[in-house]
Amino acid sequence: MHDADLSSAIAISVIAATVVAFIARLVRLPLLIAYIIAGVIIGGKIGFGWIQSEEQIEHVSEIGLILLLFIIGLEIDLKKLLKAGKAVLLTGGLQVPICFALSFAFLWLVGIVGGYDLLYLSFCLSLSSTMIVVKMLYDKHEIDTLAGRITLGVLVFQDIWAILFLAIQPNLNNPEVQTIALSFAKGVGLVGVCLLLSRYALPKFFYAIAKLPEFMLVASLAWCFAVCGLAQLAGLSKEMGALIAGVSISTFPYNLDVVAKVINIRDFFITLFLVALGMKIPMPTLEVLLIGALLSLLLILTRFLSIFPILYGLRLGNRVSILSSINLSQISEFALVISSLGVAYHHISEVTVSYIVFTLVITAVLSTFWIERSHESFLFINRFLSKFGLRETLSESEVSGHSDKRIFILGFYKIASSLVFEIEHSQTAIRNALRVIDFNPEVLEKLKAKGIDAQYGDIAHIETLHHLGIHYAEVVVSTIPDSLLKGTSNMNILKAVKAHAPKAKTILISEDLETTIALYEAGADYVVMPRLRAATNLLDMIERASSWSRKGTETLSYKEFKARSEILQ
Repeated sequence: MHDADLSSAIAISVIAATVVAFIARLVRLPLLIAYIIAGVIIGGKIGFGWIQSEEQIEHVSEIGLILLLFIIGLEIDLKKLLKAGKAVLLTGGLQVPICFALSFAFLWLVGIVGGYDLLYLSFCLSLSSTMIVVKMLYDKHEIDTLAGRITLGVLVFQDIWAILFLAIQPNLNNPEVQTIALSFAKGVGLVGVCLLLSRYALPKFFYAIAKLPEFMLVASLAWCFAVCGLAQLAGLSKEMGALIAGVSISTFPYNLDVVAKVINIRDFFITLFLVALGMKIPMPTLEVLLIGALLSLLLILTRFLSIFPILYGLRLGNRVSILSSINLSQISEFALVISSLGVAYHHISEVTVSYIVFTLVITAVLSTFWIERSHESFLFINRFLSKFGLRETLSESEVSGHSDKRIFILGFYKIASSLVFEIEHSQTAIRNALRVIDFNPEVLEKLKAKGIDAQYGDIAHIETLHHLGIHYAEVVVSTIPDSLLKGTSNMNILKAVKAHAPKAKTILISEDLETTIALYEAGADYVVMPRLRAATNLLDMIERASSWSRKGTETLSYKEFKARSEILQ
C-alpha cells in the first residue's frame, strides 16, 4: 500500500463524511447513518468509485473499532452494576435472551436466513444503540429519569452479552464444548491478569502520571493496545482485548478523564470504520429493502415483548415500561462490529451485513423521531393498554384524594427536592399539608419513606390533578421549567389551576423574561427565575468578600452540604 494512496483514501473519506454529515444534520438524521452513506457514495459497489480498494482504509479504521470497544469497557462499572436496582438487573439480564429467542424463532419459521446467518442476525437484533440513545436522552434532559436510568442499565447489560458473544465468536467454526470452554478459560485468565494488574500495579502508575494530563492519554492507549496484544497471543480477538482493557480500569478515579481524552480520537477512527462499512454495502435489491423493513418491525415488537412485561410486573407503571421500550427500539452500532467480524471469520455473508445495515438505518431514523416524541407516543399507546385493563396508576391508594392537603407540588425534580428538604427540617405545618404529584415511582417511594404524601400522576392531565384533589389547594407550586416538562407547560398548569382552584395561590418557575411576564399577565401570583436569584446571591457574596474569613466560610458551606440528604442529590 502506497502512503500517497492511503493519505488520499483517508482524505476522501473524511471530506465525504463531513459533507454528508452536514446535510444529515439539517434533516436530523443520526451521524452514524451519514457516515455509512458517505462510504456508499465514495465506494465502488454503488457509488462513484473514488476509492477502489476497501483495504486502503480498513486497517486504519480497525483502530476506531478497538477504541470504541475500549471506551465501552471503560463505561462498564461492575461495582455500580452490582448495586443496580431490581428493575435494571432483571430487565438487563433477560432482555437480550428474550429478544434473541423471539427473533431466532421467527426468522427460523419464515426461513429468511439459516446457519450462522440466523444466529448472528438474531443476536444483532437484540442489541440497541448506545450512541443514539444516550445522545437523545441527554438532549431531552431525561438521563436522570427512572426510564432513562433503566434504559442506560439495559444498555450496559447488552454490552456484557456482546462481550460473551465476542468471546466465543472466533471458535464458532469449531463449536465443540471443549473448544468453547478453552476460549472462555483464556478470556477469564486474561481478565484475571488484567484485574490483578489494575488492583496492584496500575493505580500506582496512573497516580504517578495523573499530574501529566497529556501523558494520561498515551498511557491509557498503551494499556489498551498491550491487552489487545495479550488477547491475540491467547487466541482471542483484539476487540475482546480492548473491552477487557477498558473494564479493568473502569473503576479508576481517572476513568472519566481517560474517556474524555480517548473519545475524540475514537470518533475520528470510528468515522473511517463506518465509511469503510458503507463501501462494502452492495446495491440493495427490493428483497433486501423489504427484509430490512420486516426486521425493523420485528426488532420493535421484540423490544416491547421483552421489556414492557418485566417493568410492568415490577409495578413501575405504563409510562416507565413504555418509554424504556421506545428508548431501546433500534439496532446497535455494536451489531456492525459483530457482523463485520462475522464476515472476517467467514461465518456470514455480506448480504446478511446488508440486512443489518438497512435495519440500522430504518430503526435509527424511526427511533430518533420516536424518542423525540416519546410523550405523545406514550399517550397514544397507553389508550390501547387502558382498554385491556393495564392502567397507568400503581395502586388505587396512591391516587386517592384527601381534602386536608392544601399545598401541592406538581412534578418533582431537583428544585423540588431541595424545597422538600427545607420543609422536612423546619416547617412541620407545611409538611403535614403537603402533597407531591409525580410519575416517578422511585421518587414517590422515597418521599413516602420520609412521611411525605406523594401521589402518582401525570401533571399534564387535568383529570389526574382533579382526582388528586387540586380543587382543595390553597397553594400550588411548579418547580420544573418548560424545557423539562413533558406534554404541558407552566402556562398550561396555571390555566388548569385557575379553572379548578381559582382561589389557590400559584408559584411557578421560568427560565426567561418573556415567559415570566406572560405568566404574570395570565394571573400567576409569583414566578421564580433561578438565574436572577443566583445573580442576587452572587452579588451579595462579592460585596461581602473582603470581610470573609475564607477558611471559616468554606468550612461552613462544606458542613452544610455534607449535612443535606435530599431525595435527588
